[in-house]
Amino acid sequence: MVGFLIGEAMRDLKRAGRVAVSAIVLITLSLGAVGAFLLLSGNLGNAVATWRHHLRVIVYLKVEPSTALAVALVQRVQEIPGVGAARYVSRAEALESLKKVLGKDATVTEGLSANPLPASIEITPSPDGATPEGARRLLERLSALPEADDVAGGVEWVDKLARLQRLVTVVGLAFGGVLAVAAILTVTTATTLVLHARRHETEIMRLVGAPEFTVRIPLLLQGLIQGLLGAALALVALAVSHYFLAPKLAPLMTVALGLNELDFLPPAQIAAIALAGAGLGALGGLLARGRRDV
Repeated sequence: MVGFLIGEAMRDLKRAGRVAVSAIVLITLSLGAVGAFLLLSGNLGNAVATWRHHLRVIVYLKVEPSTALAVALVQRVQEIPGVGAARYVSRAEALESLKKVLGKDATVTEGLSANPLPASIEITPSPDGATPEGARRLLERLSALPEADDVAGGVEWVDKLARLQRLVTVVGLAFGGVLAVAAILTVTTATTLVLHARRHETEIMRLVGAPEFTVRIPLLLQGLIQGLLGAALALVALAVSHYFLAPKLAPLMTVALGLNELDFLPPAQIAAIALAGAGLGALGGLLARGRRDV
């Protein structure tokens, strides 16, 4: 019985011809677009997590304190909510760090008459302090310190990156949704054409007492097969594009986002795309109506 129903569904696909092919192409495009945006969103999310993990806030001090005052200041800063760890950086240590960053150009610092760099407190935010709202409160508290001259950190940049990630996800789902509606309508059209082509067969089946389920199930399977084919093509296209483009984009992503490599879609999202394809096709098959059904 199952073999007969699947055979009927495959024959119906051939009958639908170009319309069925158009439906598969639209499903491929819609799921491919959603997958591409999810791929971009996922890697942006990885970048946000990486930057939040390495996030540092620097409190530049008005004057360089004595050793005892520096220790007391660090202890006071560590008690501020949102602070995970704090480290005092003297002016001399800051200059040495600058020389290491300059490398072979460090000789330019030899012409300085005095050390222009201020002492500072380098702070690693706690998980609560690395959230957008927590980071804003942390910056406010640090700026209120009497010893603080200025407070700097990459919190705003990380927040913008997180907002971009959310925007990419929403745009991807919206764009994919529009294409998905077009795909459902095309599957419906293809299935309706099949209903019209086999109207005499279905009339005979109903006359001999065949249940409506037996009449309709090949149409449902037809749409289901179209959806699965579209999803499979979308995933293959995404995998091939990732295989060839990811190594070429990796250096740019390392500089721009701090990512060593671009990850592919996780298994859960791959399964969701496959299920979405099956759902789109099946829904299109269910919505089809022949003359008798109208």
